[in-house]
Amino acid sequence: MRKTIHITRLLPAILAAAVAMAIGGAMPSHAQTAEAGPNFPDPARATMPEGVFVNVENLRKLAPGMTKHQLYDLLGAPHFSEGVFGVHRWNYIFAFRETDGGVIKCQFQVQFDKNHLARAFYWKPDSCKNLLAPPAPPPSPTPVATPMMALTLSSDAMFGFDSATLTPDGKANLDQLLSRVQEASHIQDITITGYTDRIGSERYNLALSQRRAEAVRDYLAAHGVSPAAMQVAGRGDADPLVQCDDKQRARLIACLAPNRRVELKGTAKAQM
Repeated sequence: MRKTIHITRLLPAILAAAVAMAIGGAMPSHAQTAEAGPNFPDPARATMPEGVFVNVENLRKLAPGMTKHQLYDLLGAPHFSEGVFGVHRWNYIFAFRETDGGVIKCQFQVQFDKNHLARAFYWKPDSCKNLLAPPAPPPSPTPVATPMMALTLSSDAMFGFDSATLTPDGKANLDQLLSRVQEASHIQDITITGYTDRIGSERYNLALSQRRAEAVRDYLAAHGVSPAAMQVAGRGDADPLVQCDDKQRARLIACLAPNRRVELKGTAKAQM
């Protein structure tokens, strides 16, 4: 005896299925659930197997909890015929340009939870996710020592004639120099060279110019400049700035004044 199945008993189930399909769309047989791990489809079945060049900045914006509309706006439509609204995963094939002109192809999968919000993102191969790393910042330039302004100080304004003892005016001149060097610790090296005029013996002038350079060094060291950063030299009457032929001694001394000098040259460490 056959059982009679009344259509009225099946009607609620048929209506429920119809409503579900109208709201969510048909679930394709290959659509995985939100709890499944990544199961990438065959790339040959993609609408563009060669891959689509994607905006990397858009990929960096992806985050769990995004809606399908937000993902669609950033990535476009999925590249496989797996539906849009009622599925639990979207699959893409993205292409990336290499620096040598080659192309890298990567499969990308978005998985959704039961509320159709993005919950996980997967790459094949997994190394493709490294392509989203921001470029490394350029290396910081190596600080370059900068030349200090070369200074020439008149020894007549620094010392008494035929003397290596700093005068009050000489100390004031060096104080002005110190104020121009904002931080003495930034001085990398400084050379202090003393000179005399041609009056007197070569040996005497060489020793006098050395003592004058040392007097300047000692004063700067006493006011914060590292002694290790300073080198001194006496050049005597070498490298004269002027030539004088006056016979009268007072006039000759006055004429040769530019040759009696102390020169300071060096470099300062670049500010970090």
